[in-house]
Amino acid sequence: MRRRRAAVAAGFCASFLLGSVLNVLFAPGSEPPRPGQSPGPSPAPGPGRRGGRGELARQIRARYEEVQRYSRGGPGPGAGRPERRRLMDLAPGGPGLQRPRPPRARPLPDGAPSWPPAPGPGSPGSGPRLGCAALRNVSGAQYVGSGYTKAVYRVRLPGGAAVALKAVDFSGHDLGSCVREFGARRGCYRLAAHKLLKEMVLLERLRHPNVLQLYGYCYQDSEDIPDTLTTITELGAPVEMIQLLQTSWEDRFRICLSLGRLLHHLAHSPLGSVTLLDFRPRQFVLVDGELKVTDLDDARVEETPCASSADCILEFPARNFTLPCSAQGWCEGMNEKRNLYNAYRFFFTYLLPHSAPPPLRPLLDSIVNATGELSWGVDETLAQLERVLHLFRSGQYLQNSTADSRAEYQRLPDSTIPQEDYRCWPSYHHGSCLLSVFNLAEAVNVCESHAQCQAFVVTNQTTWTGRQLVFFKTGWNHVVPDPNKTTYVRASG
Repeated sequence: MRRRRAAVAAGFCASFLLGSVLNVLFAPGSEPPRPGQSPGPSPAPGPGRRGGRGELARQIRARYEEVQRYSRGGPGPGAGRPERRRLMDLAPGGPGLQRPRPPRARPLPDGAPSWPPAPGPGSPGSGPRLGCAALRNVSGAQYVGSGYTKAVYRVRLPGGAAVALKAVDFSGHDLGSCVREFGARRGCYRLAAHKLLKEMVLLERLRHPNVLQLYGYCYQDSEDIPDTLTTITELGAPVEMIQLLQTSWEDRFRICLSLGRLLHHLAHSPLGSVTLLDFRPRQFVLVDGELKVTDLDDARVEETPCASSADCILEFPARNFTLPCSAQGWCEGMNEKRNLYNAYRFFFTYLLPHSAPPPLRPLLDSIVNATGELSWGVDETLAQLERVLHLFRSGQYLQNSTADSRAEYQRLPDSTIPQEDYRCWPSYHHGSCLLSVFNLAEAVNVCESHAQCQAFVVTNQTTWTGRQLVFFKTGWNHVVPDPNKTTYVRASG
């Protein structure tokens, strides 16, 4: 399988040189096409497909109109009237930028809008973006993964920056099931591509530190499909829950805080309250320790209409909630509450309480319980998460919780202990006990609480909250010079 994916990645790079973008994408578990191999002809329309083509056109138009609504929906950051162009070729700093030809209308099922769609107000393109020119001579292409509709690759641009590329997966379930139903390969591509276009617009309209950055996009002819769409985005690492459970509480709290800030932004976005209908860890990535949402093609802005509270049942596998129906005929806060409960069941319940500093556990338990019961909204949830951050960063959580140490420690400046390690959990280093502390007093308390600790080494490295990283040691038999560290050894018991 590793050789197969390497061959696919090599074919992917070659496809750029031939003017094809992401032609060799495949779904997990399927047989990837060989480089240059066509996925095969579209099935011939069978009996009754004429009416089916009309249904396909209706679905394309519905998705097109949804994209247009999000493009026009409020002022939003970065809104403006972009230039109408087929290729976004605006790599900054390049003299003699290529001026591509304008969009060409393509024949589609009767009643479907033309492709590619002309950008509307607020759609991507209001500022300099990466375009097709940036995708020439990419290197190091690696398959990242694929879902129902899209496939993702990691590539390195000529300048050395690594980015993610998304495109419709030609071997994916979405395109394949549509072709089997309607027998119209180009029309089915347009239907799937509008989900990618919707995500592209939402990434631009919902810009926030916890929303993946959109760097640009490119329309490029590919095999028998003209004007295939590829988006260029920030690259992140997949969220692996098992690995996260083995990281420090401080890093896990950062992920929960990132999620709280994201949900607050979605509840008060320029488009209105946005809900993520597909809310799973795989829809998020980690960028420098921050959680960011990357998959927005299943996001929804519209609240649920209702005649009574019986129409406002929020259903989850473990339990249901009934929300009030407003006088205006909308379920009150359903988008916000759906996001919040999903955050509880996928993230908070696993990442927040475990191995947290004992003084913070009552507050963390209240956050987990309140989100699990939906007794708080996103505003109160974020306020409490920010309170935890303040207590932790300022060291206030240590008040009335640090016992006086009976042991004394001798300070050895500009020195370290290279060995004599032991393991503790959770540690920033798997082979030793490396923890963060607010001050020297907390480091002493940690060492006193570990039976095997006889010394500790304070480094000049800090975490994202500004806390110092400290190695805890079983002894000090071999102390060596190090100008960036200070060693403390137990002088009396």
